[in-house]
Amino acid sequence: MINREWHLLSRPVGWPKPEDFALVEAEVPTPGEGQVLVRNKYLSVDPYMRGRMSAAKSYVAPFELGKAMQGGAVGEVVASNAEGFAVGDHVLHFLGWREYAALNAKNAVKVDPEAAPLSTYLGVLGMTGLTAYAGLLRTAAFKEGDSVFVSGAAGAVGSQVGQIAKLKGASRVIGSAGSDEKVKLLVEEYGFDAAFNYKSGPVSEQLREAAPDGVDVYFDNVGGDHLEAAIGSLNEKGRIAVCGMISVYNNTEPAPGPKNLARLIQTRGRIEGFLVGDHYDLQPQFVQEVGPWVASGELKYRETVVEGIENNLEAFLGVLRGDNTGKMIVKL
Repeated sequence: MINREWHLLSRPVGWPKPEDFALVEAEVPTPGEGQVLVRNKYLSVDPYMRGRMSAAKSYVAPFELGKAMQGGAVGEVVASNAEGFAVGDHVLHFLGWREYAALNAKNAVKVDPEAAPLSTYLGVLGMTGLTAYAGLLRTAAFKEGDSVFVSGAAGAVGSQVGQIAKLKGASRVIGSAGSDEKVKLLVEEYGFDAAFNYKSGPVSEQLREAAPDGVDVYFDNVGGDHLEAAIGSLNEKGRIAVCGMISVYNNTEPAPGPKNLARLIQTRGRIEGFLVGDHYDLQPQFVQEVGPWVASGELKYRETVVEGIENNLEAFLGVLRGDNTGKMIVKL
């Protein structure tokens, strides 16, 4: 049996290029003591993976050159040498970018395909969902009546942030996205009060028009001109939660910072970055509250599904380009 897996051959400079990667054939691994062998069914590709392709010191170790990359995955146990795991069980783990993975059972979490589609455990009920929940409710300290602005709002995290804010009693939710189709989706399906296409004009002007009374919370997935615009529209004691800055991930030179940071003095505003890994204590609360919203249809989600391990790299590049609506998933 052959196991296909994606390797990083060289560290990208600027935008990743196909020659930086290779789809390699290897033997299917044999699980050792306390391990399970998983045939992956769905793989996750996420913006943070771009940072792991660099050798720069960060909050997570870089991918090793010449070895299989990693990422979220859901699959079926096809062999088990671990107590508590049986052939046929479905598990969530982090050895993606490959067809088969042998891993320590302690690093696998059982999931129930009867309770929700397997792919949702990589998105709306998985890490991206918890990211939205923790960033909005804990880092940004959202409270009922707040006005909320979300950038990258049609993506997996952003779309959930806006909907949770509405369900929790936000006075107004505004989103930015990269196409008129996504703007329509935000308002008509996800229930945002207003949305705009950031490619249609200056973000600061469009935000002031969409939020004439300012914003109390900004959930940042983009950085750059979006962050500067949010600071400009921030109300007194407003909060900014920095989840990601996809606009600068492929820059080869340092990006200029917002020119209006001094406004945080006037507004007594707060800006704070966060990592979902610091908030796993919220997981039970997240599942308990968000699970029923998903089941009832109150919280809607979209997935962009790409078929085949051979298209894993293109799916990842598509995330960086903003091709996805909702969570980008690779189906094997």
